[in-house]
Amino acid sequence: MAVIVHLRIPADSFELGRILELEASGTIELENMVPLGEKAVPFFSVTDDVRESFEENVEAHPSVERIVEVTHHNNERLYSLDWNVSRDVFFQGILELQGQLLSATGTPSTWEFEIRFPTHDSLSEFQEYCSNGHIPLEVGRIYNPVRPGTGMWYGVTKAQRETLMRAVQGGYYAIPRRMSTQDLADELGISDQAVTERLRRAIETLTENTLIAMDEELEDTFEPVQNT
Repeated sequence: MAVIVHLRIPADSFELGRILELEASGTIELENMVPLGEKAVPFFSVTDDVRESFEENVEAHPSVERIVEVTHHNNERLYSLDWNVSRDVFFQGILELQGQLLSATGTPSTWEFEIRFPTHDSLSEFQEYCSNGHIPLEVGRIYNPVRPGTGMWYGVTKAQRETLMRAVQGGYYAIPRRMSTQDLADELGISDQAVTERLRRAIETLTENTLIAMDEELEDTFEPVQNT
């Protein structure tokens, strides 16, 4: 079963952290990590007050091929970074062990990550990988992305799954809407009221056993993991 882990590491202990060097007041939000061929291109946002010095520092780093401003909204700028990910032991470990980066926030001294791994074993391998690479990790909460005991369908029944998937596929939630509850009812051979009730229960169950379950598990306490 997949697991999600919250990690904290020093900014100077991995290559991207050293590339994205910040002034004392700056903060970076890593928006996405897009795989392009053999590269992993990060998209991240910074505020205007640190933009000039930030761009100079990043462009001068030997691992960076180019930095591109994608958008500018209010006082934040979104950038993409073309860099040599093979030099970053931390991110190589994430890629090799099939981790999925969910979120990352950087300050001048520390980065915090939320990463999903396919199994507990792959997370353990990643921790050992970082230990061998002398990357100091502080491991926070480790949790399953769904409520325990709900199974692979998150507690949603077969009838609810069928109705919800058909609603999405048929355009019930599209704008403009391409399907009505009556259309669904006719297709499934049930009443309009039954369709509405199935959709309501399916959405409620999914939310309870995924988003709410994850939110209940989150904690801000980190426990240091000593590298050997």
